[in-house]
Amino acid sequence: MAISTSDFRKGLKIEVEGEPYVIVDFLHVKPGKGQAFVRTKIKSLVSGRVLEKNFRIGETFNEPELEEKEVQFLYKEGDSFHFLDLETYEELSLTRQQLGEAENFMPENSMVKILFYKGKPIGVELPNFVELKVISTTPGIKGDTAQGGSKPATLETGAVIQVPLFIQEGDVVKVDTRTGEYVERVRRD
Repeated sequence: MAISTSDFRKGLKIEVEGEPYVIVDFLHVKPGKGQAFVRTKIKSLVSGRVLEKNFRIGETFNEPELEEKEVQFLYKEGDSFHFLDLETYEELSLTRQQLGEAENFMPENSMVKILFYKGKPIGVELPNFVELKVISTTPGIKGDTAQGGSKPATLETGAVIQVPLFIQEGDVVKVDTRTGEYVERVRRD
């Protein structure tokens, strides 16, 4: 299916020069003189690099041959991350570079989606929110809560995020994987 510049929206995946990209940001520009164009910021799904490119209005692109497969994250070994396809029981491994920021929000045995381009794994798509246990943080100091301050907390995956002062070690917090920010404390009964 051909995708035109008029179809552009954030998160749309297009193929540019034989490589899959996702549109991070775009703006339709109509200069006083000359032809209108679309200024975009696109991120490569293979390398992760972000490019700023201008496209002519009406230019068309192919939809990349992407496939998603739900898998279970098993374990990390050095710079390799191992996953299990629960349909075929085939084990897949991705590098730290292919995962990018996703490694910070993947506890062992969690379910994620691996993105394939032309049959090769290129990255991981996480759920929008994950629940992770706080393994270390400094205690909140009484009287510091008037301004609604925050403090750093280390999660079970090794990621460090800012959390409110009332969060303690052992608490489970909900984290937005798109921004890496604390959302709320999760009550475990």
